[in-house]
Amino acid sequence: MSGVGSAIRWALLALALVLSGPAGAVQPDEILTDPALEARARVISKDLRCLVCRNENIDESNAELARDLRILVRERLVAGDSNEEAVAFIVDRYGEYVLLRPTVTGANWLLWAAGPLMLLMAAAMAWAYLRGRAGAARPQESALTTDEQERLNRILEE
Repeated sequence: MSGVGSAIRWALLALALVLSGPAGAVQPDEILTDPALEARARVISKDLRCLVCRNENIDESNAELARDLRILVRERLVAGDSNEEAVAFIVDRYGEYVLLRPTVTGANWLLWAAGPLMLLMAAAMAWAYLRGRAGAARPQESALTTDEQERLNRILEE
């Protein structure tokens, strides 16, 4: 009997592990009857940001706005939009912030370039600072006038 009990425990553990995986927030009433359209909707939903949850896609978010966006995507697909047209409709309505992977066009190029530009500016400032410190640490050579040189010689001779 212990072998059967052990097998049941392992089966229950395996079932718990399978069921504990990430679950989408898509409700049964949202799912389209056409499997091809539903698959397209899932692909689109994974690239759209939940505006309430920030860095969570609408496919995994339980927020009401995410649900509304999922329904809107499915409505656009049923209306005959391509994936690109459905995403463009959502972006036109909610702005580019709704995209989890924003484009590198328009004003976004500045955001994409800001990191490397800040790194270059920091390196230039560090180089200038270190160069200035090295120059300040070296004694400055200044030519003495003949009067100053004679006076220095008299002081050193005494």
